[in-house]
Amino acid sequence: MALDFDAFAVALLLAPFLMALLAPLIVRETGAAAGWILAIVPAGIFAALATMIGEVAGGRIVRFGIGWVPALDLRFDFLIDGLSLTFCLVVSGIGAFILIYAGSYLKTHRQLGRFMAILLAFTGSMLGLVLSDSLVALFVFWELTAVASYLLIGFEHERPAARRAALQALIVTAIGGLALLAGGVLLSTLAGTWDISRLADSRALLDAVWSYPIVFACLALAAFTKSAQLPFHVWLPNAMEAPTPVSAFLHSAAMVQAGIYLLARFSPLMSDTWIWQGTLCLFGGATLLWGAFRALGQTDLKQILAQTTIASLGLMMVLLGFGDAVAAMAVAAYFVAHALYKAGLFLVAGIIDHGTGTRDVTRLGGLRDHLTISFICAALAALSMFGLPPFLGWFAKEEIYADLHVHDFAATVGLVVLVVGNMLMGASALTLGLKPFMGPLVVTPEAPHEGGFALWIGPALFGLCGLAVLFGVSAYGDQIVAPMAAAIVGHPVEAHLSLAVDPLGLPLWLSLATWAGAGLLYWRADSVRTAIAALERRFTWSIDRGFDALMFGLIRFAGDCTRLLQHGRLELYLVLLFAALALTLFVPLSTLGAWPGAPAFAALTPYEGGGMALAIAGIVAVVIAPTRLAAILALGLQGLALALLFLYFGAPDLGFTQLLVEVLSVVVLALVMTRLRLGPRDPRPLEDWLRDGTLALVCGAGIALVLLRVLEGRFDSRLGDFFASASVALAHGRNIVNVILVDYRGLDTLGEITVVMTAGIAVLALLRRRKGSQ
Repeated sequence: MALDFDAFAVALLLAPFLMALLAPLIVRETGAAAGWILAIVPAGIFAALATMIGEVAGGRIVRFGIGWVPALDLRFDFLIDGLSLTFCLVVSGIGAFILIYAGSYLKTHRQLGRFMAILLAFTGSMLGLVLSDSLVALFVFWELTAVASYLLIGFEHERPAARRAALQALIVTAIGGLALLAGGVLLSTLAGTWDISRLADSRALLDAVWSYPIVFACLALAAFTKSAQLPFHVWLPNAMEAPTPVSAFLHSAAMVQAGIYLLARFSPLMSDTWIWQGTLCLFGGATLLWGAFRALGQTDLKQILAQTTIASLGLMMVLLGFGDAVAAMAVAAYFVAHALYKAGLFLVAGIIDHGTGTRDVTRLGGLRDHLTISFICAALAALSMFGLPPFLGWFAKEEIYADLHVHDFAATVGLVVLVVGNMLMGASALTLGLKPFMGPLVVTPEAPHEGGFALWIGPALFGLCGLAVLFGVSAYGDQIVAPMAAAIVGHPVEAHLSLAVDPLGLPLWLSLATWAGAGLLYWRADSVRTAIAALERRFTWSIDRGFDALMFGLIRFAGDCTRLLQHGRLELYLVLLFAALALTLFVPLSTLGAWPGAPAFAALTPYEGGGMALAIAGIVAVVIAPTRLAAILALGLQGLALALLFLYFGAPDLGFTQLLVEVLSVVVLALVMTRLRLGPRDPRPLEDWLRDGTLALVCGAGIALVLLRVLEGRFDSRLGDFFASASVALAHGRNIVNVILVDYRGLDTLGEITVVMTAGIAVLALLRRRKGSQ
């Protein structure tokens, strides 16, 4: 039997989620070796996708998917092109070694199984996000990454700082998720499709002038919150409360790159406008400078990495704002280089913390003889981050500078921003790669010792991959960078990566200026750090504190609203409810001019008149009832009159049902009244009688008018004809009402029964609790 590719591909996509279910059991049975076993899944996905590199580089786009709601044209469709393939390779490849690292790094943690399960679920969510060719699937996986990251950041939930960081990340990214939902729905409405790949063929977005700014604002907000752009960047540094494997994965190659992916995916559709270019360049440039500057003032290794990650995300945002083919090449080259060196540096930071007991860079030094392998790994990653040839980071930097010029003021500003940003990040790279290892040995809280094989194998391979491009520059450019760039700009892109250097070209001189400035800043790192700390002390307010103030204000506002609206007076709740009902009934009739005409009543038969007389008598009895119990019994007359009307007009089943409901209601109400020990009478002032009586008359009149208006319309018997003809044939029942309740509305009826049973059980529990307390 031939293999169903769609089923195979979807099964491969679901594999991380399935393995997540087994992760706690595997960890319990295998201990520290669980990381190696669980890593088989992402490694297998990496291997399967790697076989498609040649096909995708040749221009093939692979599609697969499964149906969901065919009637609404909703499917979970997925797509493999240069952009999604590169992201998937990075996520699955790095994810495999993160699992291996985590198995050793947290081997003594009692919740390792839960951690591994969430990490695998996040991997699957991230893969689903970058492969999605459906707006619906994109949103689903987008939110799954948010939930998984919340659980990972708050993994050590015993610490208040971890809980706060997780909640902050969830709130900020949830805002972006709602924006993505709104933008996706609007896009689908305009283009008439949920498929992302078909949106590029639709001119509806650009033709509708009013819609483009709204859609762009929604997508940009989603991307800015996910990729930590100013002013939504505060969650990322605080997320360093998560264990190191989380930081290395989510905040280098996975979650924070989701916003970059989102804008890259929609770039062919939306990038050719000044709104796109100006917004991304402005926010991206500000984020780049802010993150790179803040990194120089940090002493914690993970905080330095977090701030430089913010800067790198801003840099890629600027490049996406440029929107041309050279910038797309730079985005592709920088994404791969950044993922490799940043993941490696995060993992080395964890090894240093694990081996010395501190991550404070001012308390580290001379570790090269004790953590030799870690030193080599850090040096390889830092040199790539610094942009020295022949590392991947150098090719990325050259691609960035190849797109710069000084033809006009805006271009000159862009050149300065990118060069200064790279210069600041270069100084941080030297701090990360050299400061903990060079110079005399500094006494640390724990005796320095190297991490095990499972800890350093990942950063070692990441660093070597950053250098291995030396042996295949052309293949790397043609097979990886160019296909990703082509997907970003929407047309084929020719790769031009080369080891050749033009001594007269602007990129070389910009690189020299970057290296010189970075070296100078590193030489004066202590003075720079002291100056930044003094500057920060002068500004007591920050966006992070603003977030706390906003949340505190929101909680106070919610409390005030609760005290105002939920005051505990049932009488006022009912008044508001019926007043809203009256407005709902009369406002449409008035604004639409839909008042019904005077009805032509037929002559009543004696038994019909008797039923109406009984109903009227019940109304009068309820109003003038001297006691609560008498009012309850009189209220039962209304149900009895309605049951008689059902019987008169040929609906005995409804009549008997109504009768049983009324009898049960009267019994329950009488029972509850006696248990509540209420007074026999209900004395109320005249104004309450007038208010309640007016509301009752208005609501009753409104319902009568709406029903009369409905009866004036043409009766459509198609549904009734269908039930009459199909009840016997399909449901084998001649009682149409019963067939509707049991078969056509079977789940609805089951839900109603469940609600009634649940309410009955709750009432019984309350009564028993009251009896027990007595």
